[in-house]
Amino acid sequence: NRPMAMGRNETSVTIFTLQGISDEPELQVIFFVLFLGIYIMTLTWNLGLIILIRSDSHLHSPMYFFLSFLSFIDICYSSSITPRMLSDFFLVEKTISFLACATQYFFFAWMGLAECCLLAVMAYDRSVAIYSPLRYSTIMHLPICGKLVAGAYVAGGLGSLVQTTAGFHLHICGPKIINHFFCDIPQIIALSCSNPFINQIMVFVVSICIGVFSFLFIIMSYVYITVIILKMPSAKGRAKAFNTCASHLTAVTLFFGTALSVYLRPSSGHSKHLDKVLSVFYTILIPMLNPMIYSLRNKEIKDALKRLMKRGKFPQ
Repeated sequence: NRPMAMGRNETSVTIFTLQGISDEPELQVIFFVLFLGIYIMTLTWNLGLIILIRSDSHLHSPMYFFLSFLSFIDICYSSSITPRMLSDFFLVEKTISFLACATQYFFFAWMGLAECCLLAVMAYDRSVAIYSPLRYSTIMHLPICGKLVAGAYVAGGLGSLVQTTAGFHLHICGPKIINHFFCDIPQIIALSCSNPFINQIMVFVVSICIGVFSFLFIIMSYVYITVIILKMPSAKGRAKAFNTCASHLTAVTLFFGTALSVYLRPSSGHSKHLDKVLSVFYTILIPMLNPMIYSLRNKEIKDALKRLMKRGKFPQ
């Protein structure tokens, strides 16, 4: 155990206090309105995209099948953090129980790790579509797509279970203050009175096996895709192929770029303020941005929306 000279008492902590995004009283209302608006847009755009994909037969293809599940993950991912954060803006002391903290982190990590896997699956889907367009429907048929999505959810759930068990199984005796706006595993481990080395290794291994390997798989897939596209004789064909992959590549860059910069930076170089800013980006902003990224330049989704409006399901 760590020495008592570190200033921690030996009473186990059952309630934590979150410091939140900012302790400036005059900013609380501004932040509440801002993040409430972002959360409403996240729910609206992602639910709208799911409904559009499910209701239009022209979008019943593997790419949009995966995209609908990405939207569902983004809804769950944002909902694991944002509602609690919004309610905390009006509390003087932002307390959360040990069980609620562990539950919040489990669902947050589950959806985050599942998104890593699903983004890798979507990269594989794009590589098959470009490398073998004639065999695409045969290779990426519905049962296979369903198994790939299920695999992403199962991998994310198991990884989250390992990380949650490792982080919250430690003897946490104080201080009970979490310098964040949600329960994240690095801040929980930092409160431990016992030696966290094995637990840190378990968390790190899961992050490498799922997060980093997914990212490397996506990078290799796009290197492969780029080589294939550059060999295409038609300039129009190359432009169309690049445009097909652009949205996914943008989403991957935003998600992995911010998440990896938080979790893989050396702890000695951590800026808590910068971590909070980056965490806001990948936990709250990216779930809102993803449906926009995939929709704004996508002709098929725009056409599907026009067809839905003509059928009278949306007001003109």
